[in-house]
This record gives sequence, structure tokens and C-alpha cells, in this order.
Amino acid sequence: MDRTVRTVEDVLALMDGLFASESEADRLATGDGKDFWDRFYADRSKTVPFFVSKPDENLAAYLDQGLIAPGRALDLGCGAGRNALYLASRGFEVDAVDLSPVAVAWGEDRAHEAGGDVRFLCGDAFVLPAAELSGPYDLVVDSGCFHHLPPHRRVSYLALLDRILAPGGHLALTSFAAGEQGMGSELADVDLYRRRDLQGGLAYTPETLRWIFSDLVEVELRRMREEPPESALFGVTFLWTALFRRSTAASGDVRPGDDFA
Repeated sequence: MDRTVRTVEDVLALMDGLFASESEADRLATGDGKDFWDRFYADRSKTVPFFVSKPDENLAAYLDQGLIAPGRALDLGCGAGRNALYLASRGFEVDAVDLSPVAVAWGEDRAHEAGGDVRFLCGDAFVLPAAELSGPYDLVVDSGCFHHLPPHRRVSYLALLDRILAPGGHLALTSFAAGEQGMGSELADVDLYRRRDLQGGLAYTPETLRWIFSDLVEVELRRMREEPPESALFGVTFLWTALFRRSTAASGDVRPGDDFA
């Protein structure tokens, strides 16, 4: 007899298991987990749009427009570190975390080549101890992590933001846009569990993103702008870009050195 559930995290872990599969084909279709991403990042020569060493165009625009300012930043699901390195070059103190050690190793190589100062962390951001993912961060950047999470892990995601995002801090998010054929599943949440398949990532509408992040203040939500190959920026139109800000109402409750566990 196997009784494994006592806490909310036990429930979430149990639900994670619904998307695990013994089938290689199913694992690839799910697009979820360390092994998948290790294989994905193993060949650095693959023609993958976001393998380029360019920052997201919306991230550059936020800085150029004065919507965000240098401070402490976390690149969540950093991949090979393109946005993390850009932020470091613009004066941010940057932590970058990814589930895949292969992706993190690539990011560290890029940082070494560019002379960029980024602290890379390898692991699951939801379970990394507060001593490693300490916060508070003035900026959390998520370029493609959120839309690969199963629905129940939105709970973990919002709890993480609540723990690490500083009052007045910003979340810069990109996610698959609904209505783009082949770029993100539009199945209802319940159907994802019935099929036990994340379909390679989930598509969102602006209304859904506003609802999920309703505890934050919307600064901007728009389509990512297309950038030509010769551009110094990355931009594709099948993504939403969103900038949300945490209210400063609780700013008096957070002080440097506070425990964010």
C-alpha cells in the first residue's frame, strides 16, 4: 500500500507524475522534464529560433523606454542564457536558473566568451532552497518557461513569484499565443490531464494571462514584434509579451536580509 500525499507539494508531485511516461515518443511529445531539455540543447548547431545569442526585443524595449531599471534580476528557465547575458551587459546583477545542466553549461560557456557576469544555477526553481534562489528580485524574466508548465504548476509559479519578486518589481513574460497553428496547445486544462500530454507547450490568450497574473499590475501586453535575421534582437510574432508589476503596497514589509523561505 502506497500512501504518499500529506502536503500540497505531495499533491503537485503526484500530478507531475501523470505526465511521466515510459514511452520515448510520449516524453518527446510532452516536451517536459530535464531529460527532454538535455537532449534538446545537446546540439548547439540546430536551427532553433531562440538558440541565437540575442535578447528578446520586448526586454530591450522595456529598458529603452524606462519601464524597468537595472537591479537584481532572475532569468527563469534561462536556457543558454541569452537574456541573462544581455541584462548583465545593461547593469543588472543576474541569477539564471534552468532545469537542464546541458543548457546551463552552454550559458556558462557563452558568459565566459562574452566576459559576462551571470550566476548560473541548475535545478528546479520550485524546489531550490531559498539560500540559492534568495530574492528579492527587481525583475524576473521568463522567456518560454511558463508555457511549458502543466496547469497545476501555475500554483507553484505564483507562489515562487510571491516569495522572490520585490514589491514594485516586474515580471517580463513571453508565452505561446493562442490562434497560432502548431505553436502551443489550446486544449482545456482538464483535457490535458485526460490525455496526460502537454502537447509540447500551452497557448494562452491575453485574457487568460491577465486572469492568472491578476495579483500583479499590467504594464504592457502585446505581440512580440518580428525581428529580421540581421537584427541584434530576437523577435517572433507567435508569442505574447507581457510586463507585470508587483504592487508596492507591501514594500515596508520587505527588507534586505529578510528570510524569503
